[in-house]
Amino acid sequence: METTTIEYSGKELKAHEKMVQPRWKRITLLFVLGYEAADCLLGGILLVAAPDGRLIYMSVDIMHGVFHDFLIPGVLLFGLGILNTAAFFAVLRRRPSDWIMAGLALGGLLIWFWIEIAILQEFHWLHAMLGLPVVAGFLATFSLVPLQQTTLQKAVLYCGILSSLLYAAINIIVPMQYPGYSSASQVVSELSAIGAPTRMLWLVLATPYIFLILAFAWGILKSAGKNRPLRIAGGFMLAYGALGFLWPFASMHQREVLEAGGGTFSDTMHIALGAATEIFYLLALGFAASALGKRFRIYSIITFVAVLVFGILTFMDAPKLSTNEPTPLIGVWERINIGIFLLWVVMLATVLLRAEKNAAMLTAAESKTKKNSLGI
Repeated sequence: METTTIEYSGKELKAHEKMVQPRWKRITLLFVLGYEAADCLLGGILLVAAPDGRLIYMSVDIMHGVFHDFLIPGVLLFGLGILNTAAFFAVLRRRPSDWIMAGLALGGLLIWFWIEIAILQEFHWLHAMLGLPVVAGFLATFSLVPLQQTTLQKAVLYCGILSSLLYAAINIIVPMQYPGYSSASQVVSELSAIGAPTRMLWLVLATPYIFLILAFAWGILKSAGKNRPLRIAGGFMLAYGALGFLWPFASMHQREVLEAGGGTFSDTMHIALGAATEIFYLLALGFAASALGKRFRIYSIITFVAVLVFGILTFMDAPKLSTNEPTPLIGVWERINIGIFLLWVVMLATVLLRAEKNAAMLTAAESKTKKNSLGI
């Protein structure tokens, strides 16, 4: 792969080395911490006061025997409320540890939501209402971290590589937990289909993928500098990642249900999201190709054609899912399609990481030259 250099102006390079939190990010972070603290404190009090769940109109049965009542979850939730309150005041007073406190508080909430979904075996709309602000809070917290901007950008670019590795691992692990599932003749969506035995396992394991992709998209935007096509590519990757929050609400039904006419709006939305996902990452691929070097452009064009070909092959067999007809190779076509895209994400991250390294070396060389000219 050829060397790619992303150009920054002198002012941009200086800004990269100094982490200053914009006011709107500070307000966003304070709002998120206050909002989550109030919700956790109130919810914790209600659960501890009535461990049978009557005050929140929930039955203990929803926890599937993991806990006998809501006392322990209530205590943990109240503890998260205290942690978010402490983080709120740390950020408000601009304490040196504000970024640590905010990271611990918001990280604790993400772990809470992740475990809660696994225990309840259900993704509720409340998870989105309370979870999405946490994502916004995390993004605002980045600007508090006392690291050089280039160091932070490298970290989030590595998230692109990790996201592909995670998704590939999930596609190996989850099918093994589905008796009778065939990776060759069944699509990936059937692993999270309504009624599938691996639905919750898939949703829980796939949740970190969303955040890794969003972090990677943010890294693309920050790495773009004056490169407009690359900024657009980052925007489309951000949209692609954001769609991940909608997938749990747009799951398909199992083939038998679809054959019997049991399809719902969820199945229609599933198809629409699938099409939108394909469009977003193809657009991201196209703009990134035009932004980064000749070799990467050629590689991206080949990737584009391959994704298109295997996408069409998958689409041709897709109507047979609703009639429960044999689809002996649909899983093969789809997984090749996905694998090609995952590899492209890894290559994009690698190219951008090399560009960051080249920019850092160039800056260091210019600084040394300037010092030499001044006789320092």
